[in-house]
Amino acid sequence: MNKFFKIVGAVAVINIVARIFGFLREMVIGFQYGSTNYSDSIFTAYTIPNFLYLAVGGAFTTAVISIYNRETTDKALFVKQSFTIVLITTTLLTAVMMFFTDSLLQLFYQGKKEMEGELLTLTEQLFYWMMPSSVLLVLSSWYSGLLNVNDKFHLSSFAILIYNASFLVIAVVLSYFVGAVGYGISALVSAAIMVFFLIIGYRRLKTHPVGISFKHTLSTQQLWLMVLPMIIGGATIQLYALLQRLFATGLSDGAISAVNYASRLMQFPQAILITAVTTVIYPILSRKEAEKDISGIRTLYSKGLHYLLLLLLPVTVFSYFYSENLVQVVFEYGNFDTNSTALTAPILAIFVLAMYFLAANMYITRFYYAKGDSIAPVVFSIVNVLGINILIMMLFVDKYGPSAIAWGTLVSAVVNYVMLVAYAYFKYGLKFGLFAKESSYYRAWPPFVIITVIVYLASEFLVFDYKWLTFIVGVVVFFVTVFVTYWVFGIEEFKEFIRKSTRKFRKA
Repeated sequence: MNKFFKIVGAVAVINIVARIFGFLREMVIGFQYGSTNYSDSIFTAYTIPNFLYLAVGGAFTTAVISIYNRETTDKALFVKQSFTIVLITTTLLTAVMMFFTDSLLQLFYQGKKEMEGELLTLTEQLFYWMMPSSVLLVLSSWYSGLLNVNDKFHLSSFAILIYNASFLVIAVVLSYFVGAVGYGISALVSAAIMVFFLIIGYRRLKTHPVGISFKHTLSTQQLWLMVLPMIIGGATIQLYALLQRLFATGLSDGAISAVNYASRLMQFPQAILITAVTTVIYPILSRKEAEKDISGIRTLYSKGLHYLLLLLLPVTVFSYFYSENLVQVVFEYGNFDTNSTALTAPILAIFVLAMYFLAANMYITRFYYAKGDSIAPVVFSIVNVLGINILIMMLFVDKYGPSAIAWGTLVSAVVNYVMLVAYAYFKYGLKFGLFAKESSYYRAWPPFVIITVIVYLASEFLVFDYKWLTFIVGVVVFFVTVFVTYWVFGIEEFKEFIRKSTRKFRKA
């Protein structure tokens, strides 16, 4: 377990740097275009390529890892089979999307007359550049999966860092010469750089070579049986993003950008942690499942969710009360003015309440996949993402505007979490929270209450004219409060972290 968390920590550090570069890209777009139709064009054009990368690529990668670790799998053959399937599938999907470009853009821009002429042409140009990157991005995800099953977690995480960094640098440079189209060109070039890096990393393993194979075996059948439901069930956040874009289209100018900025800001801490955890945990889970290590699986389940709770709930509290200040500090520069902040901050305040539930849902889903159960998460996703989420947005979008989109995400994420936890308990005996009746779970709640009260008071009374001073004071109050309350109430995971950090510091 200690080795597991050490690896997670190392991967998390790389992910932090990678996410910072990705976040800087959003900040630069905000600086250059604010919450306008131009920024809407960039985010809209990138929606479908990013969806395919995260949903389709994630589904194939998860399935490949699971099947690769099975004793009955011919690994050398399966590498070629899965590569062939991934390459052909994503190429066909990309070709179809590009063929129906006009129809897709009309779907996103229905009812917006201002998105015609120059702006529509810009979106089309961006889409034609960005869409082919889907093939490279999904292949990158597949290569990352192979690296992860060989315990090369750092390489797959570092590839994302290279992608985000190159995307940012190339886009900024090109934008001075070709305008917003530079972001489209950069998306394609940076995807090529990432997949090239991963190919080199995999070849250095000197393991099973990548190639083409159309041979049909039990493994390929199992791959399709797992992948098809996973594309829906394993892409909850991506389906959220796609639906958010569609519903934001009919709202005020800049609504798409405001939802995107708020969503990205919410996902920043959540994605860093959950990406690091799931990157490491799924290959380990698959091996434990193959070994029938039930005790080890249950320990990973309960401890992992408890760590997510201890880390993300305090961050949620801070992000909620400091939502406006966070938007000011991160985005309010250049063309991103006070009006953009006023549009984005309320959406962020609601989004952050879903932070823990979205992360936990992704974490729990991996345990279902490790057991070969991709049906239950799919059913829950359909009910919540395509049912409850859409229903709430439709009912309240006229009254609350873009905030209704965030409410849909929050309510559906909470219901999905309850379904996943309850079903995992009754079906697989996986216990957490009220089901587990662990003292450590109940011990964590008094600190959460105290943190909430103190952070709220700080956000109300420690406000200064200089936004950065307000932010810095708030962060200091937050960390001191978390440190003191976790220590006083005996949060063992926190004390263990302090003890290990102290030992390392003394050795250094």
